[in-house]
Amino acid sequence: MQSDVLLSISTDLTTALTAEDRYHRLLTALHNIIPYDSAALMRLEGAELLIVVSKGLRPEALSRKFALRDHPRLDIICKSKQPVLFPTDTDLPDPFDNLLAGFPEMQQVHACLGIPLYVENQLMGALAADAAKPNAFEQIDVQFLKTVGALAAAEMRTTALIQSLERTAERQGIIARDLMRDTLMRQGSQILGISGAIERLRREISLVAKSDYSVLITGETGVGKELVARAIHIESHRGGEPLIYVNCAALPETLADSELFGHEKGAFTGAATKRPGKFEVADRGTLFLDEVGELPLTIQPKLLRALQEGEIQRVGSDKPSKVDVRVLAATNRNLEHEVRTGRFRADLFHRLNVYPLHVPPLRDRKEDIPLLAGYFCDLSRQRLGTGPIHLDSSAVESLISYDWPGNIRELENVISRVALKAAHFKTHGNRISITAANLAQELAGELALPRKTTPTYAKHSTQGKTLKEAAREFQLAYITQTLNEHGGNFSKAAKALGLHRSNFHHLASRLGIKKR
Repeated sequence: MQSDVLLSISTDLTTALTAEDRYHRLLTALHNIIPYDSAALMRLEGAELLIVVSKGLRPEALSRKFALRDHPRLDIICKSKQPVLFPTDTDLPDPFDNLLAGFPEMQQVHACLGIPLYVENQLMGALAADAAKPNAFEQIDVQFLKTVGALAAAEMRTTALIQSLERTAERQGIIARDLMRDTLMRQGSQILGISGAIERLRREISLVAKSDYSVLITGETGVGKELVARAIHIESHRGGEPLIYVNCAALPETLADSELFGHEKGAFTGAATKRPGKFEVADRGTLFLDEVGELPLTIQPKLLRALQEGEIQRVGSDKPSKVDVRVLAATNRNLEHEVRTGRFRADLFHRLNVYPLHVPPLRDRKEDIPLLAGYFCDLSRQRLGTGPIHLDSSAVESLISYDWPGNIRELENVISRVALKAAHFKTHGNRISITAANLAQELAGELALPRKTTPTYAKHSTQGKTLKEAAREFQLAYITQTLNEHGGNFSKAAKALGLHRSNFHHLASRLGIKKR
């Protein structure tokens, strides 16, 4: 019988099984020779033992951590080089008292056996077996237990190596896909500017990048918050590891938990395979949570735990796991206001806001507009395959005069459209010159929407006015009309104009429009 058990364990060492199957088969094989009521295979992590697999224990035992300083029996097993059979009359508390399944009337363990699991003098963990019958283990051969311990330790190391390789391969595959998408979407992106505001921002980026602090990046839509996150990551000691991007606004509440923390097979309908979450993929790297203010309240406690403890738990799993992830977050919301209204947890806000960084709007750094516009002209040249694209002085003046409620993203869109239209009338490779006249229609069109009735703004004459004056008058008339059509409701008017409500409030305030 003993030889059959040893043969079964040895065979499993060379069989292509999952980690869970390996461990369950090990305990099943041992039960044929060791009459236990419960058994636990435990892995050593620092000064704690964690249950890898068990039989005969209640489910709550699987989520517990057994610190050696708190459990003298486990401490004795780990310090021993031999199997340990504890006397039935020992006063030492058993770590599995009251955790045996199937013994509701008698929860005190009466027989306890422990085997330290060593590989090449390195302690891998321990195998603990318990029985309600006091003399259950008295006839077991000690040499057999030593052999079992050696094989079990080898199996644990083999399984750990296979798991590590599987996790690495899976993680690298996901990273490769994410980075491929990332490169295609953001190739050539960089923080550009010569203004004092941008110089200060660069200095702060260099300062905070050297730490592992969580950073909360704030600013209006389109100011370049993601570029700031990328700059922090690249300058940090994690720059060689992945920067994983998550758009919190695009996460359905039902899937946000799985997307961030992963799930086990069968955890919910449609979970055909187990899958790591973004935190696991970003391990040793950086996780960028864009639009973090949109994160569902139900997920915020788990995010807080990940930030505080470096611990995550997959959906459908009863075991937490450790990750080493730096979190950068961005939002265009006022999170302090969201906290006051109960839409965002105060403790999570303070955990994210260790080092706040504010990205200034484009209207506060207008000296950067010529540089940015020139960059976007060159980007358009590459995309369209044209000759050089040039902005004349009148075009530059028009760009500087405009307020850019959509910030850098709006500037890029305007330049791209103007370049595309101008290229249509040029022979391939010829130089393209963009003037204020080319820009006028595009800048006015940024707020234009089709109407069924004759709009009041169309009645305003632009004769004898500068572009800035005409654009301001157009915006004032058009926004006033839109507000009137929506009963003065700023949120509805912003939605009708295709603007984020915070940007709409800024624009209305600059034009002197106040809430009724």
